[in-house]
Amino acid sequence: MPTQPGLPLALALVVLLVLAVAASFVGRLHQQTKIATAAGRALLQLALVSLVITAVLSHVAWSALFALVMFGVAVFTTTRRIGAPRAWPWAALAMACGLVPTLTVIFVSGAVPWTGASLVPIAGIVIGNTMTAHSLTGRRTFAALRDEHGSYEAALSLGLTRAEAIGEVIERHLPEALVPGMDQTRTVGLVTLPGAFVGVLLGGGSPLQAGAAQLLVLVGLLAAQTITVVVADRLIRSGRLLPADLQASLRV
Repeated sequence: MPTQPGLPLALALVVLLVLAVAASFVGRLHQQTKIATAAGRALLQLALVSLVITAVLSHVAWSALFALVMFGVAVFTTTRRIGAPRAWPWAALAMACGLVPTLTVIFVSGAVPWTGASLVPIAGIVIGNTMTAHSLTGRRTFAALRDEHGSYEAALSLGLTRAEAIGEVIERHLPEALVPGMDQTRTVGLVTLPGAFVGVLLGGGSPLQAGAAQLLVLVGLLAAQTITVVVADRLIRSGRLLPADLQASLRV
């Protein structure tokens, strides 16, 4: 049954937040403030979304605009997560290359109706997961380029181009960005029942319909994330999608 706002929900949220903060304190993770801040932001953001979502879902044009806002926030978030805020156009390009064809196939095929009520949740799921893949790509590859700078210089000394030398360092780290999506797809129905499946069931759909919807989402995410990682890789090798310190150290 859907969760209803009220005292039981408030108590559950407070207890869960206290558990998270306490675990961080006991484990000396020093994330207490960030955990509390994240929870507070989630509360405010979801409250705001709840106020506007009805109007947004009533028209496809408003839903598309809302999806663009979500995409903009995702680009803003990932560029700061990877420490390359000035490279936001290239981050947006990498994510859009994964997002656009995936959503096009989903809606043009007729597998999902072209309505505001369908566009916002599907776009939100795909955008969120492409953001995750992009962030993991940047964090893993940029860390490798910093830690293995000697390997980069050695590759250059052997006559490799700059792009080839960067590729020698980062190539083996790229698949790590796909691990969360691959694990979710491999274990769906056995370990987890993701949101699309549960949402269809709560909306009155049959288990077969829920399974079909979830399969569409999972395969779509694999496509979107893989394309995003591949495009980000090319942009990193070209020197476009890099933080300032790496642009300097790699002489881009």
